Amino acid sequence: MPRVTRSNVHRASVLSCVLSVTQWLERVPYWLLAIPLRLAVATVFWNSAMTKLANWDAALQLFRDEYRVPLLPPEIAAYLAVSIELSMPVLLVLGLGTPLAALVLLGMTSVIEIFVYPQAWPTHIQWAAMLLVLLCRGAGRLSLDHLISRRWSRSIRSGESSTGP
Repeated sequence: MPRVTRSNVHRASVLSCVLSVTQWLERVPYWLLAIPLRLAVATVFWNSAMTKLANWDAALQLFRDEYRVPLLPPEIAAYLAVSIELSMPVLLVLGLGTPLAALVLLGMTSVIEIFVYPQAWPTHIQWAAMLLVLLCRGAGRLSLDHLISRRWSRSIRSGESSTGP
């Protein structure tokens, strides 16, 4: 029979406390975690668009001289980037078309990482991680996606029950 010592009791107490905290954290609803993910990523890209729009000539010069995105003329790349940076954050904040918005921004992040600033991978991997969670899990309950999904499934259920033989 193992001896009961003060250190064994202390270890058991610490372990019990850690397990309790872990179980409590596992009960945090996903929608509550998704909100800061959506807002954080949206803010990064929105601020980038605002910076470009504040001095469009300088932004175009960056696309010509520094960014040099392959296959696209600098002007088209700049307009495309700003369009994405303005529209996708709005969708993320609203939680509307979240997987699509996350996928588009993940693509943009990949282009930035591969062709523009590969040395900034620690930042890009953080964006990518947040976007992958949103792509795979969606916006959560506090979103237009969830509201539309609930309405859609209700209408399908009511349609199925009314279409009998």
